[in-house]
Amino acid sequence: MTGDYQELVDEISALLGAPATLEDRDFGLVAFGAHDSDDDSAMDPVRTRSIMTRRSTPAVRAWFEGFGITRATGPVRIPAAPEAGVFRDRICLPVRHRGVVLGYVWLLDTDPGPGDERLTAAMEVAARVGALLADEARAGADLSREFAAVLGAGPGRQHDTAVAALREALGRDAEGLHTVVCVTPWTDDTPSVRGVASAAALASVTAPGDAGGTALAALIRLRSADRLDPALGAADRLRASAPAAATGGIAGPRRGLAELAVSWREAAAAARAARAESRFGPVARWSAIGPYRLLTALPGTGTDPGDPAVASLLTPLHRELAHTAEVFLDCAGQASRTAAALGVHRQTLYYRLSRIQQITGLDLADGEDRLLLHMAVKRARL
Repeated sequence: MTGDYQELVDEISALLGAPATLEDRDFGLVAFGAHDSDDDSAMDPVRTRSIMTRRSTPAVRAWFEGFGITRATGPVRIPAAPEAGVFRDRICLPVRHRGVVLGYVWLLDTDPGPGDERLTAAMEVAARVGALLADEARAGADLSREFAAVLGAGPGRQHDTAVAALREALGRDAEGLHTVVCVTPWTDDTPSVRGVASAAALASVTAPGDAGGTALAALIRLRSADRLDPALGAADRLRASAPAAATGGIAGPRRGLAELAVSWREAAAAARAARAESRFGPVARWSAIGPYRLLTALPGTGTDPGDPAVASLLTPLHRELAHTAEVFLDCAGQASRTAAALGVHRQTLYYRLSRIQQITGLDLADGEDRLLLHMAVKRARL
């Protein structure tokens, strides 16, 4: 539905001659019109933040709501307030459906601004946006149960039945291009898809395998397999409602629903990799986590001491040596690169490597021993 929102926002932008921004009623960004101007003042901090972070701050929200936009049934003009970061006058078009406000269309006001006739036409488009938001929220609430059933079902008839029910509920969207997002840990109830652009369904479920705990799963529509922006945006938006330490994972894109269970495992594995390796960022893509694609699939990860040869090295007493081993192996065994990465003299590095060999009994000149050590220290992060 993101494409539908974008078309309606572009229609409003054309009607009023200014780039429009659509936010849901929680001030989460849904769609925005292109900004094509050499005038830097046309982008104040509030609009820039909304587009870049996909949300507005509580202070900005309180400021705008103070002008009665939650109750308004027509356009609301809001004056600039530099002290709040609002450097330009604005027009707010409340997006309502059956009397309930579901979002807001924002435009920067001009002098002279659009007349009543054009504003009335824009409000008619805003009403169509409201109907679309209402349909999506209703569909998302209905789909949560079916989506959770698919992710929680084991292989066999139960899984096939759950997929059939979800396919019927999704209708023609079922065979489209999707990916799955995992956000973990998750403590709240399942949110509405209305607040998450591109989400076809959301469900709070138990994370698969050794990830354990409660996670939030999101089924995200994609237009192209090489453009994961909708999934990245959804993951960022959902993480904002999760505990501070939450990470996100994004599965590989697939068409249809037949491999949703595979996608869910990939998304959960990527979220675990993001938690283990800060270099992946707070949201990791399955395609980018390298060896963690295999490590997260190993049974018992995080619940047993791992290989006995490496167990002693992975104790708190030898934390620095374990880090040295990991950096050395990440650098393909190149001493100069490793010493530079660690910021130590090469002789210090050689001493540490000899200690690692003494503790583990592994030969760092042997390819298989190095593979075992590398897997063990990476696995310990999980």
